[in-house]
Amino acid sequence: LADEPTTALDVTIQAQIVDLMKRINREKGTAIILVTHDLGLAAEFCDHIAVMYAGRIVEIGRTDDVIEKPQHPYTEGLLRCIPDISQRRSIQPIVGNVPDLADLPTGCAFAPRCPYAQPVCSEGFFRLFPVQGGTVSSAVARSGEVHMARCLRLTDYKLPKDQEKAHHANG
Repeated sequence: LADEPTTALDVTIQAQIVDLMKRINREKGTAIILVTHDLGLAAEFCDHIAVMYAGRIVEIGRTDDVIEKPQHPYTEGLLRCIPDISQRRSIQPIVGNVPDLADLPTGCAFAPRCPYAQPVCSEGFFRLFPVQGGTVSSAVARSGEVHMARCLRLTDYKLPKDQEKAHHANG
């Protein structure tokens, strides 16, 4: 378990830590669970990603799937916070406040900050939905082999047309 192993380190030391973790992974043939807010590091190092918000997995899948086609608004927000020198755009912070973990809102904890939130998002706790639709067994879902997200946009529930257009324009 590597919990924020590169936080507050300069770039040179970060690279050395990543190289060390890769070497341990390769030589020992063991998995490494990386806990980080740095999706750039996760994209470089991990085969699979589980994005968590307020203590719950909101998106899980193969790294390339999650990074290239994020399906949860929190994952989208995290990716917009990564600087990209190839594009002329400013970093877009995630609006709103982080919830109090001792007093989580009903339903989706991200709903108060979500640009796509509907009243139903605050009404209940929703399961992870397969990005491609259909259903999967709980064992397959836990494996991370199927790209899944905890978002009603992946269900038959339809967003109003103006929000659907905004989603496609941003993603």
